[in-house]
Parts: sequence; structure tokens; C-alpha cells
Amino acid sequence: MFKSVFLSAIAFLAIGLTACGGDANTSGKNSSLLDQVKSRGRLTCGVNGEVPGFSFVGTDGKYNGLDVDICRGMAAALFDNPEAVDYRNLNAKERFTAVQTGEVDLLSRNTTLTISRDTSVGMAFAPIVFYDGQGMMVSKNSNIKSLKDLQGKTICTQTGTTSEQNLADKMRELGITYKPVVFEDANTSFATYQSGRCDAITADKSGLISRRSILPKPDNHMILDEVLSQEPLAPAVADGDEKWADALKWVVYALIKAEELGINSQNVAKLANSNNPEIKRFLGREGNLGEGMGLSPDFAVRIIKHVGNYGEIYDRNLGPKTKLNLPRSYNQPWTKGGLLYSPPFR
Repeated sequence: MFKSVFLSAIAFLAIGLTACGGDANTSGKNSSLLDQVKSRGRLTCGVNGEVPGFSFVGTDGKYNGLDVDICRGMAAALFDNPEAVDYRNLNAKERFTAVQTGEVDLLSRNTTLTISRDTSVGMAFAPIVFYDGQGMMVSKNSNIKSLKDLQGKTICTQTGTTSEQNLADKMRELGITYKPVVFEDANTSFATYQSGRCDAITADKSGLISRRSILPKPDNHMILDEVLSQEPLAPAVADGDEKWADALKWVVYALIKAEELGINSQNVAKLANSNNPEIKRFLGREGNLGEGMGLSPDFAVRIIKHVGNYGEIYDRNLGPKTKLNLPRSYNQPWTKGGLLYSPPFR
């Protein structure tokens, strides 16, 4: 009798523990940073903060740039308020740790998507927001016209970036011996180049063009035609939170799809009455596409209303009316020969 009661008690306890364990696992599975951020009411975004056109503090004291507008688009989708963002300036070495430890909710910081970063650094990348390539900047009076002219020269770069490895790979391929000068901080790297202690400096071409624009005498510097590598830049969040990653992914796709559909900040309100089924779904007038990832059905409207489509963001920060005047090149919709392409909103 005692044995029977004892076994029954053990079985009951096991069932209770299993039930508790099941609840905990279910809770953990369903919890997402998306819910935490929505509850908090503000988004914390990791940026560079020192690259005009991408993320930079303007004379008005506000952050601006393409990377910043990705953060603003995310806040618009979440809160219908693009200003509900707190920015954190991160250098190349600390950026991934800041995401992994939860210091920032997402990273939007001229970061190259690579296989190792996507698979072994704990990052989940959103779609590419800027197709770039690594370049080399030199002084015009240096007589350096190509990479081969850098034999025995000193080249500045940053640690913790793809630029450092790409430089080593390219120079080894070309059989060129050089002297690397590596810094953690981009400002130190460019200041060293500016002072003449480096014969050249390497980074993404967009970054070089951006940094050149704030040098004392920009016209005294040139960027070589040669491209050292492919640099697809994309925002990222911590791996393992599919709901949060989906939200960021589709915010980026919404920017791209809106330009493809001809929807912008000026006409988005009028198009609410469109008879086009695709536009009606995109704007949340039919269906409930946003609800599956915890966003409102009109999340795309919120983004476009406050931030604009991808083309508007590009023109505002990098286009012909800016100091940078970067040609869109690959950063155009696929319908115009570029690489920007969004899956269907259905």
C-alpha cells in the first residue's frame, strides 16, 4: 500500500514539474523583444554617428542619415512616431556585443553582411539597405594612381571591420607589401590619415566619400577607381528572436516595395482609396499582414507617412541635392536595373 501511494505521489510530482516546465518553455518561446520594446515605448538603435549621409548629428543636434532613417522607420511602424528612438554611437569593435548584451535593440550601422557574421557572431541580418564596395582614398599630390602604387606605403584602417581583412587579402593577391596602421576608432584613423602619417586610408567607398566631405580640404583627396571587395550593408538584430527579426525585415522591405509601387510620403494618404489589390494589401486596407509579426495592419502607411520610401530616404541623405551626391547605381529598384527587390506583400 505504501509503495503504491509513494509511486502515485512521484507520478503526480512529475506531471506537475512537466506542466510547469511546459509553461516556462512556452512563455520563453512566445516572449520577444518586440513586445518589450512596444511596452517600453521607445526603440534603442545602435549607429555609427560619425558618417555623414548614413548616421551623423546635424547642426540642429538631431541624428540624420540613411541608417538613422531605418531606425526611424522601425519606430514609425511600432509607435506611429519616428522620433521614439534613443541612439547609441558604437564603434566597429563593440557593435556586435552591444546587440548581444541588449544594450541596443537593433544595429543600423554601415555593417557588412558576411557569412561568418550571420552564422557565428549571433546576428540576424535584415535585407541589404546599401550595396557598396571597399575603396582606397589618397592625397591627390601623392602620385598614387592605383593599388600597385601602394607598394611599401602606410595604409590606415579600422580593427573589427571587413576592411582590415579585405585589405590584407587583396594586397596578398596582388603581391604588394604595405604597412597597416590599425585603430579601433574611425575618427583616430581618419585623423591619422589627414595628418599625413598614412599614405592612404581604406574603408567602404560610401564611407570614404562621406568622410572626405568633412575634411578641411576635400578636393585635395581622391578615391581610387579600384574596388577591393563587395560590401552589402544591412541592419541586424540578435539571433534567436524570429518575431523581432521579422519585424525589422519587413520594415526594410516596406521601404523598398513602396518605391516600386510608386507610393511615397506625398501620396500615401490618397492611395488609401486605391482599387489596386496589391496596394490595398500593402497599405493595410485589406487583410491583416502586419498582425502576424505583432505590427498593426497599417504599419507600412506609418513608415511611408513619416519617413518616406527608400528612394526618398536615399535622395534626402545621399542624393544629388546633398554634398555627397552618390549615384544610386545598384541601389535602385530591380525595375530600374538595380538590386533592390522585395518579396510580395500577400
